[in-house]
Amino acid sequence: MAFSTPSLLSSCSAHRLNPLLFTRHRFRIKLSQSHLKPRYFAVAARENGVFVSPETAKSFDFTAEERIYNWWDSQGYFKPNLERGSDPFVISMPPPNVTGSLHMGHAMFVTLEDIMVRYHRMKGRPTLWLPGTDHAGIATQLVVERMLASEGIKRADLSRDEFTKRVWEWKEKYGGTITNQIKRLGASCDWAREHFTLDEQLSRAVIEAFVRLHERGLIYQGSYMVNWSPSLQTAVSDLEVEYSEEPGTLYYIKYRVAGGSNFD
Repeated sequence: MAFSTPSLLSSCSAHRLNPLLFTRHRFRIKLSQSHLKPRYFAVAARENGVFVSPETAKSFDFTAEERIYNWWDSQGYFKPNLERGSDPFVISMPPPNVTGSLHMGHAMFVTLEDIMVRYHRMKGRPTLWLPGTDHAGIATQLVVERMLASEGIKRADLSRDEFTKRVWEWKEKYGGTITNQIKRLGASCDWAREHFTLDEQLSRAVIEAFVRLHERGLIYQGSYMVNWSPSLQTAVSDLEVEYSEEPGTLYYIKYRVAGGSNFD
Protein backbone atom coordinates (compact mmCIF):
# COMPACT_ATOMS: atom_id res chain seq x y z
CA MET A 1 0.00 0.00 0.00
CA ALA A 2 1.42 3.42 -0.97
CA PHE A 3 0.68 6.80 0.57
CA SER A 4 0.85 9.37 -2.24
CA THR A 5 0.11 13.10 -2.31
CA PRO A 6 -3.64 13.85 -2.11
CA SER A 7 -5.16 15.51 -5.15
CA LEU A 8 -6.19 18.60 -3.15
CA LEU A 9 -2.81 19.14 -1.50
CA SER A 10 0.60 19.49 -2.97
CA SER A 11 3.50 17.65 -1.39
CA CYS A 12 4.77 20.92 0.06
CA SER A 13 1.46 22.02 1.56
CA ALA A 14 0.93 18.60 3.12
CA HIS A 15 4.38 18.79 4.69
CA ARG A 16 3.56 22.21 6.17
CA LEU A 17 0.30 20.98 7.73
CA ASN A 18 1.89 18.57 10.17
CA PRO A 19 5.47 17.29 9.91
CA LEU A 20 4.56 14.37 12.18
CA LEU A 21 1.90 13.10 9.78
CA PHE A 22 3.23 14.11 6.37
CA THR A 23 6.66 14.04 4.78
CA ARG A 24 7.98 14.73 1.34
CA HIS A 25 8.79 11.04 0.87
CA ARG A 26 6.56 8.18 -0.17
CA PHE A 27 6.10 5.26 2.20
CA ARG A 28 5.24 1.68 1.45
CA ILE A 29 3.69 -0.36 4.26
CA LYS A 30 3.13 -4.07 4.00
CA LEU A 31 -0.18 -4.99 5.63
CA SER A 32 -0.48 -8.42 7.19
CA GLN A 33 -3.74 -10.31 7.39
CA SER A 34 -4.17 -9.26 11.06
CA HIS A 35 -4.35 -5.59 9.99
CA LEU A 36 -7.36 -6.30 7.78
CA LYS A 37 -9.48 -8.08 10.39
CA PRO A 38 -10.89 -4.96 12.11
CA ARG A 39 -12.15 -3.72 8.74
CA TYR A 40 -13.98 -6.98 8.10
CA PHE A 41 -15.46 -6.84 11.61
CA ALA A 42 -16.70 -3.31 10.98
CA VAL A 43 -18.34 -4.39 7.73
CA ALA A 44 -20.01 -7.31 9.50
CA ALA A 45 -21.23 -4.98 12.22
CA ARG A 46 -22.82 -2.64 9.71
CA GLU A 47 -24.49 -5.55 7.94
CA ASN A 48 -25.93 -6.74 11.27
CA GLY A 49 -27.38 -3.33 12.01
CA VAL A 50 -24.96 -2.52 14.85
CA PHE A 51 -23.69 0.69 13.26
CA VAL A 52 -26.12 3.12 11.70
CA SER A 53 -25.02 6.27 9.91
CA PRO A 54 -25.90 9.39 11.97
CA GLU A 55 -26.78 11.12 8.71
CA THR A 56 -29.97 9.05 8.48
CA ALA A 57 -31.35 10.38 11.79
CA LYS A 58 -32.54 13.89 12.60
CA SER A 59 -31.28 13.65 16.21
CA PHE A 60 -28.66 11.57 17.99
CA ASP A 61 -29.97 8.19 19.11
CA PHE A 62 -28.42 7.42 22.50
CA THR A 63 -29.69 3.84 22.40
CA ALA A 64 -27.16 3.19 19.65
CA GLU A 65 -24.33 3.59 22.19
CA GLU A 66 -25.55 0.68 24.28
CA ARG A 67 -26.10 -1.48 21.20
CA ILE A 68 -22.60 -0.81 19.86
CA TYR A 69 -21.01 -1.30 23.29
CA ASN A 70 -22.74 -4.66 23.77
CA TRP A 71 -21.52 -5.73 20.35
CA TRP A 72 -17.95 -4.74 21.20
CA ASP A 73 -18.15 -6.74 24.43
CA SER A 74 -19.72 -9.79 22.77
CA GLN A 75 -16.96 -9.86 20.14
CA GLY A 76 -14.29 -10.01 22.87
CA TYR A 77 -12.64 -6.71 21.90
CA PHE A 78 -12.07 -5.85 25.58
CA LYS A 79 -10.17 -9.06 26.34
CA PRO A 80 -6.37 -9.13 26.18
CA ASN A 81 -4.99 -10.81 23.07
CA LEU A 82 -2.12 -12.84 24.48
CA GLU A 83 -1.13 -14.12 21.02
CA ARG A 84 0.45 -10.78 20.19
CA GLY A 85 3.46 -11.67 22.34
CA SER A 86 4.47 -8.16 23.44
CA ASP A 87 4.63 -6.90 27.02
CA PRO A 88 1.15 -6.78 28.57
CA PHE A 89 -0.41 -3.58 29.90
CA VAL A 90 -2.64 -4.16 32.93
CA ILE A 91 -4.44 -1.75 35.25
CA SER A 92 -7.09 -2.43 37.88
CA MET A 93 -10.11 -0.24 38.33
CA PRO A 94 -10.33 1.58 41.68
CA PRO A 95 -13.42 -0.31 42.87
CA PRO A 96 -16.43 1.97 43.33
CA ASN A 97 -18.82 1.30 46.19
CA VAL A 98 -21.38 -1.32 45.27
CA THR A 99 -24.06 0.75 47.02
CA GLY A 100 -23.22 3.92 45.14
CA SER A 101 -24.16 5.57 41.88
CA LEU A 102 -22.08 7.35 39.33
CA HIS A 103 -20.67 10.82 40.11
CA MET A 104 -18.09 13.13 38.55
CA GLY A 105 -15.17 11.38 40.24
CA HIS A 106 -16.11 8.07 38.66
CA ALA A 107 -16.57 9.70 35.26
CA MET A 108 -13.10 11.26 35.52
CA PHE A 109 -11.15 8.11 36.39
CA VAL A 110 -13.11 5.99 33.90
CA THR A 111 -12.31 8.47 31.13
CA LEU A 112 -8.59 8.69 31.97
CA GLU A 113 -8.11 4.94 32.39
CA ASP A 114 -10.10 4.16 29.25
CA ILE A 115 -7.83 6.50 27.28
CA MET A 116 -4.75 4.67 28.52
CA VAL A 117 -6.24 1.23 27.90
CA ARG A 118 -7.44 1.98 24.38
CA TYR A 119 -4.10 3.62 23.53
CA HIS A 120 -2.05 0.57 24.48
CA ARG A 121 -4.61 -1.78 22.91
CA MET A 122 -4.32 0.08 19.62
CA LYS A 123 -0.53 -0.16 19.83
CA GLY A 124 -0.93 -3.93 19.74
CA ARG A 125 -0.09 -4.75 23.36
CA PRO A 126 -2.11 -7.39 25.26
CA THR A 127 -4.21 -5.04 27.38
CA LEU A 128 -6.34 -5.80 30.42
CA TRP A 129 -8.50 -3.37 32.36
CA LEU A 130 -9.65 -5.30 35.43
CA PRO A 131 -13.03 -4.12 36.79
CA GLY A 132 -14.59 -4.64 40.20
CA THR A 133 -16.71 -3.18 42.99
CA ASP A 134 -16.06 -2.56 46.68
CA HIS A 135 -18.36 -3.95 49.39
CA ALA A 136 -18.36 -0.44 50.97
CA GLY A 137 -18.32 -1.77 54.53
CA ILE A 138 -20.57 0.39 56.68
CA ALA A 139 -22.68 1.69 53.79
CA THR A 140 -23.58 -1.85 52.70
CA GLN A 141 -24.20 -2.94 56.29
CA LEU A 142 -26.56 -0.02 56.82
CA VAL A 143 -28.56 -0.80 53.68
CA VAL A 144 -28.81 -4.50 54.49
CA GLU A 145 -29.80 -3.79 58.10
CA ARG A 146 -32.62 -1.56 56.90
CA MET A 147 -33.80 -4.36 54.63
CA LEU A 148 -33.71 -6.81 57.56
CA ALA A 149 -35.56 -4.34 59.79
CA SER A 150 -38.38 -4.22 57.25
CA GLU A 151 -38.65 -7.98 57.75
CA GLY A 152 -38.60 -7.64 61.53
CA ILE A 153 -35.06 -9.03 61.84
CA LYS A 154 -32.12 -7.50 63.70
CA ARG A 155 -28.50 -8.04 62.77
CA ALA A 156 -27.81 -9.42 66.24
CA ASP A 157 -30.35 -12.16 65.54
CA LEU A 158 -28.18 -13.53 62.73
CA SER A 159 -24.81 -15.21 62.87
CA ARG A 160 -21.88 -13.76 60.94
CA ASP A 161 -22.27 -16.28 58.14
CA GLU A 162 -26.02 -15.68 57.92
CA PHE A 163 -25.56 -11.93 57.75
CA THR A 164 -22.83 -12.28 55.11
CA LYS A 165 -25.18 -14.46 53.08
CA ARG A 166 -27.84 -11.73 53.19
CA VAL A 167 -25.25 -9.18 52.07
CA TRP A 168 -24.43 -11.35 49.06
CA GLU A 169 -28.12 -11.74 48.26
CA TRP A 170 -28.56 -7.98 48.35
CA LYS A 171 -25.47 -7.44 46.19
CA GLU A 172 -26.67 -9.85 43.51
CA LYS A 173 -30.08 -8.20 43.39
CA TYR A 174 -29.35 -4.49 43.79
CA GLY A 175 -25.59 -4.03 43.50
CA GLY A 176 -25.26 -3.72 39.73
CA THR A 177 -26.40 -0.12 39.33
CA ILE A 178 -22.98 1.52 39.25
CA THR A 179 -21.53 -1.27 37.09
CA ASN A 180 -24.18 -0.69 34.44
CA GLN A 181 -23.55 3.05 34.62
CA ILE A 182 -19.82 2.55 34.03
CA LYS A 183 -20.66 0.37 31.03
CA ARG A 184 -22.81 3.17 29.63
CA LEU A 185 -19.75 5.43 29.82
CA GLY A 186 -18.09 3.05 27.35
CA ALA A 187 -15.44 1.62 29.69
CA SER A 188 -13.58 -1.08 27.75
CA CYS A 189 -13.09 -3.44 30.72
CA ASP A 190 -12.88 -7.22 30.52
CA TRP A 191 -16.14 -7.79 32.39
CA ALA A 192 -15.60 -11.54 32.40
CA ARG A 193 -12.93 -10.91 35.06
CA GLU A 194 -15.05 -8.64 37.28
CA HIS A 195 -14.45 -9.09 41.02
CA PHE A 196 -16.15 -8.07 44.25
CA THR A 197 -14.02 -7.29 47.30
CA LEU A 198 -15.85 -9.93 49.32
CA ASP A 199 -14.95 -12.64 46.81
CA GLU A 200 -13.23 -15.53 48.54
CA GLN A 201 -9.98 -15.07 46.63
CA LEU A 202 -9.73 -11.36 47.44
CA SER A 203 -10.75 -11.87 51.09
CA ARG A 204 -7.94 -14.39 51.56
CA ALA A 205 -5.47 -11.97 49.99
CA VAL A 206 -6.54 -9.16 52.35
CA ILE A 207 -6.22 -11.38 55.43
CA GLU A 208 -2.82 -12.61 54.28
CA ALA A 209 -1.62 -9.03 53.74
CA PHE A 210 -2.73 -7.85 57.20
CA VAL A 211 -1.19 -10.90 58.91
CA ARG A 212 2.16 -10.34 57.20
CA LEU A 213 2.15 -6.63 58.08
CA HIS A 214 1.40 -7.49 61.72
CA GLU A 215 4.13 -10.11 61.87
CA ARG A 216 6.63 -7.56 60.58
CA GLY A 217 5.53 -5.03 63.17
CA LEU A 218 4.32 -2.58 60.55
CA ILE A 219 0.77 -2.42 61.93
CA TYR A 220 -0.54 -2.84 65.46
CA GLN A 221 -3.75 -2.66 67.44
CA GLY A 222 -3.89 0.28 69.82
CA SER A 223 -6.26 2.58 71.65
CA TYR A 224 -7.25 5.80 69.94
CA MET A 225 -10.22 8.10 69.40
CA VAL A 226 -12.81 6.81 66.93
CA ASN A 227 -16.15 7.89 65.52
CA TRP A 228 -18.59 5.48 67.16
CA SER A 229 -22.02 4.77 65.69
CA PRO A 230 -24.46 3.83 68.49
CA SER A 231 -26.95 2.38 66.02
CA LEU A 232 -24.48 0.32 63.99
CA GLN A 233 -22.39 -0.53 67.08
CA THR A 234 -19.16 -0.05 65.17
CA ALA A 235 -16.55 2.57 64.36
CA VAL A 236 -16.96 4.61 61.19
CA SER A 237 -14.46 6.61 59.19
CA ASP A 238 -14.23 10.39 59.11
CA LEU A 239 -15.85 10.31 55.67
CA GLU A 240 -18.99 8.73 57.14
CA VAL A 241 -19.43 11.41 59.81
CA GLU A 242 -21.84 14.32 59.32
CA TYR A 243 -20.29 17.48 60.73
CA SER A 244 -22.23 20.47 62.05
CA GLU A 245 -21.21 23.74 63.72
CA GLU A 246 -22.62 24.14 67.20
CA PRO A 247 -22.37 27.17 69.54
CA GLY A 248 -20.18 26.47 72.53
CA THR A 249 -18.00 27.99 75.21
CA LEU A 250 -14.21 28.02 75.37
CA TYR A 251 -12.85 27.80 78.93
CA TYR A 252 -9.37 28.59 80.18
CA ILE A 253 -7.84 28.23 83.62
CA LYS A 254 -5.16 30.41 85.22
CA TYR A 255 -2.68 28.79 87.58
CA ARG A 256 -0.77 30.81 90.11
CA VAL A 257 2.98 30.41 89.98
CA ALA A 258 4.99 30.40 93.19
CA GLY A 259 6.87 33.68 93.55
CA GLY A 260 4.80 35.39 90.86
CA SER A 261 2.19 38.12 90.97
CA ASN A 262 -1.55 37.58 90.99
CA PHE A 263 -1.69 38.71 87.37
CA ASP A 264 0.77 36.18 85.96
